[in-house]
Amino acid sequence: MTNTDHTPLAEPVSPREIPDAAIAMLDAEGTVVGWTHAARQLVGYTAREVVGRSAAHVLPPPEDVLRAASHAEQCRAQGGWSGTVAVRHRVGHTLKMTLRLSLLWGQDASTQWLVSVTDIGTLSSGATNGPVRESLLARAPIGILVHDLQLRCTLVDDVMEHHVGVPRDRWFGRHLKDLFPGFEAEALEAVMRQVLESGSTKVHEYRAWPPASRGRAHVFSASFFCLQDADGETLAVCSLSVDVTGNRRARERLAILSEASTRIGSTLDVMQTGQELANLAVPLLADHTLVDLVESVPFGVEPSGRIGTTSSRPPLLRRAGLATIDPDVPELPWVREEVIHVHPASSFANALRTGGAHLEPVLDTHAGPWVDHDPTLAQKVRDTGVHSLMVVPIRARRRVLGLALFFRSEEQKPFQEDDLLLAEELVTRAALCLDNALQYARERTAALTLQRDLLPRRVGGGAAVDVASRYVPADMDHGVGGDWFDVIKLSGARVALVVGDVVGHGINAAATMGRLRTAVRTLADMELPPHELLTHLDDTVRRLNEEDADAPDQDPAVVGATCLYAVYDPATRRCTMARAGHPPPAIIDPQGHVIFPDMPAGAPLGLGLGLVPFESVELELPEGTLLALYTDGLVESRDDDIDVGLDRLGAALARTGSSLEELCSQVIEALPSQAPADDVTLLLARTHGLEPAQVASWELPNEPAAVRNARQAAVHQLSEWGLEYLVSTVELIVSELVTNAIRHGGGPIRLRLIQHQVLTCEVSDSNTSHPRPRHPHNIDENGRGLFLVAQLSRRWGSRSTTDGKVVWAEQHLPIKAVAV
Repeated sequence: MTNTDHTPLAEPVSPREIPDAAIAMLDAEGTVVGWTHAARQLVGYTAREVVGRSAAHVLPPPEDVLRAASHAEQCRAQGGWSGTVAVRHRVGHTLKMTLRLSLLWGQDASTQWLVSVTDIGTLSSGATNGPVRESLLARAPIGILVHDLQLRCTLVDDVMEHHVGVPRDRWFGRHLKDLFPGFEAEALEAVMRQVLESGSTKVHEYRAWPPASRGRAHVFSASFFCLQDADGETLAVCSLSVDVTGNRRARERLAILSEASTRIGSTLDVMQTGQELANLAVPLLADHTLVDLVESVPFGVEPSGRIGTTSSRPPLLRRAGLATIDPDVPELPWVREEVIHVHPASSFANALRTGGAHLEPVLDTHAGPWVDHDPTLAQKVRDTGVHSLMVVPIRARRRVLGLALFFRSEEQKPFQEDDLLLAEELVTRAALCLDNALQYARERTAALTLQRDLLPRRVGGGAAVDVASRYVPADMDHGVGGDWFDVIKLSGARVALVVGDVVGHGINAAATMGRLRTAVRTLADMELPPHELLTHLDDTVRRLNEEDADAPDQDPAVVGATCLYAVYDPATRRCTMARAGHPPPAIIDPQGHVIFPDMPAGAPLGLGLGLVPFESVELELPEGTLLALYTDGLVESRDDDIDVGLDRLGAALARTGSSLEELCSQVIEALPSQAPADDVTLLLARTHGLEPAQVASWELPNEPAAVRNARQAAVHQLSEWGLEYLVSTVELIVSELVTNAIRHGGGPIRLRLIQHQVLTCEVSDSNTSHPRPRHPHNIDENGRGLFLVAQLSRRWGSRSTTDGKVVWAEQHLPIKAVAV
């Protein structure tokens, strides 16, 4: 027990570390041969009433204890026994106790038993006095020595041999100072003399160098007390020694709290944060750690109930973290991400309901509601050797987000109160990270939901183009952006393709994206050319900024945005496009040649740079040309120049023979492996042209007789297309539109019929004024023409051209009549 190094202990353990205990000594037959004052206080019997009698006088026949007494060889092989028993008090009632039966060896291989018991009721009350500390050490290895009145060793247990590395046959009949010369042995003997003289319990610390420690000193705390015979006289002095080196490491364990700030919460993923908490606790604090979150938390939804107000039915949990000291053990009963059903009567449910932590130093895996609820799981837990448990709720803003469970199996020392304090501090720090992650996930989920609800769920290009799209949100560190895309069917079989990007991230960017997408659709319905549409859109964004400037207490909804707007006409195979600070489209001809057209960049929307007007460019596209509209997140990255991204995009799109969906997937798969810093949006459109048989047009003179000619031409064309059932309706529409053109227009008139997914009737003239429906009075003779057109049409409208305007109306066609 001594060493040449006589440096005093720097951090002595509290004298209460090994307190008074209810101790009795039994011989090999189970007869009480020694008693203590603490035993009398606990069960009420004096030494005269029990010494010399069978232990069964105090211990009713719990099966395990009787088996231990009657099968000494089995107990001897096991080195003792510990568990929960019922002990009879002298006045007749029964106490539920934790009991430990330790085998002691004497000279000539004789044996005796040391029995220690602690009242479980005292432990569960949360008291922190001496007996509770003794109970917390119920399963910890305890070295036991018994000395006679001359301080010669008479009994020793196996643990004491391991503590100091001295075989037991060298102990008997000798003094400590003969075995271990030095000041610590003399100090221990001085303490034993004081105990013999006063009859009280004394605690002393000493150091020893167990062989297994490889030269590292261990600190032991020894409790000395007297054993009494039947007359109450001192029979011997007994010492219980426990390795308390771990207490000296408390400062090292607390240092992990500062490390927790860097190891827990490294991401905004709540599942990852749960795993980081579990990884931190093993093996520092526990042999196994589980982190279970309320099932809604990983989905960004905080629990609805507050502490103390939740229903009697506990919520479902999802396992977010799992760490174990031996992950290769196949029989561990836990699986990460599994759904956990909590039994309403368990300590887990109580922690969820009250928000209070729970400590079970000695875990009873043979009884309890959770054992009855899932006996298979209980058996697996027993097989792991788990014997001690802490349940710590994860609390944030008066809500329980989940539970952190700490177990011990390999470490024989049960959890103590200081372990619970450390666990609560760790969980509190993790809870702050989880709450931050939860709030971010909630906002990101809301932004994603808003953005996806505002984006088109299905896109179709009618007879003009085939389309496919992809949208990939930004990574969690950057949040959801304001990307949007749209495909808008226009009159005359034309189609508008739109891609835009609002500056910024988060729910404000997503909301602003929705407002701009709506504005673009409204402006598209006005049939504006691309450059004029962007001019009006720029005014809209600037007005939004001005509105935000008038509300300084709110964050700006938008700072700026970019947009590309293109209109493709399948009748002419021409595409007109303009951009406002947006990347140019990629155009791939049917042979796979890729170009990024040189077109005016335009200023981003809403930045007050609108003095330079937007400009449109017009390109003729061969049948089967591929248009690729995208946002900058597809071609820009943290590490590469934008030209690298454009080359990567062009290479992916140049693969001929692939479908649009396959091309979309190939482009996304070609992205760098790291998560994108910005949203990625891709819109692909493959062009089609209308066949000559699908379009019929006539030049008409600006005179009243042209109305009759127009009707006849329309009737003849409908007959060729097999659309005779539309003759009467189309005749009326053609008459009204041509009549209006003659009456209000000037120059030549042109009539055009287009058969695609609908039948479109167009009349163009040189007048730039657009028609407006009137509300004629009953006595008015004119003004009902456009009202009639609106009633007979699927929809109608007008658009400007370079030399006047076009007024159009559409008719539904049955599926079999739609030209392919």
